[in-house]
Amino acid sequence: MKKNFKKVNAGIIVIGNEILSGRTQDLNVSFISKWLNEKNGISVNEVRVIPDVEKIIVKTTNELRKKYNYIFTTGGIGPTHDDITAKSISKVFKVKYEYHPEAFAILKKYYGKNNFNDGRKKMSKMPRGSDLIYNPSSAAPGFKIQNVFCLPGVPLILRSMIHNCAKYLKKGSKVYSDSINLITVESNISRDLGKLQKKYKKYIDIGSYPFFRLGRVGVSIVLRSQNKHKISLCKTEILKNIVEKKKIKKV
Repeated sequence: MKKNFKKVNAGIIVIGNEILSGRTQDLNVSFISKWLNEKNGISVNEVRVIPDVEKIIVKTTNELRKKYNYIFTTGGIGPTHDDITAKSISKVFKVKYEYHPEAFAILKKYYGKNNFNDGRKKMSKMPRGSDLIYNPSSAAPGFKIQNVFCLPGVPLILRSMIHNCAKYLKKGSKVYSDSINLITVESNISRDLGKLQKKYKKYIDIGSYPFFRLGRVGVSIVLRSQNKHKISLCKTEILKNIVEKKKIKKV
């Protein structure tokens, strides 16, 4: 009996002028993508990096949330004047931008009444109807509304709270991967890999990545699929029809 594989996908929107200017290096995309793939069977199909501009945030979020099962945004939910993600997402869903009672209470307790200033209060404002994504590191929660998850841009904080998104996700089938490392150059095997990709296009993504290790030039072939059996078949073909025929050394 043919097994059905459930495909669930996501997009990521990185929000922040500091990323676009190069002042800050993004470390979140690879982490979120790996977490979604390995822990939840969710493939990330697109990533966009955009500035702290309301119209662009609204337009991009509206476009991607209709294309993918889930959208994850990073950045722009802090206490400063240019943290406008929550307000912008309110406009995406055409709901009121307001203090979330539970978020307000969490932050008031965390900072204390005397230190709970307007900037810190701002971190509890979000679209009406949002669910909180709890933050064990610095208290300020992220939020989820429909299929959009809004997380902070600070990598250590994001990593501490992303597991709190899991309960809202519908998981897809696990994505498996395997790799073959060869001492060769990409041009030597590109045509053969192209033929295999065409043959297995419904099942497998085949990637080739050059490397330079200990003075040797090589290529790492990576096979990714929800169908473990197809990966095995494809790997066998690579070893037999490419590696053996061309007498390429494996490492």
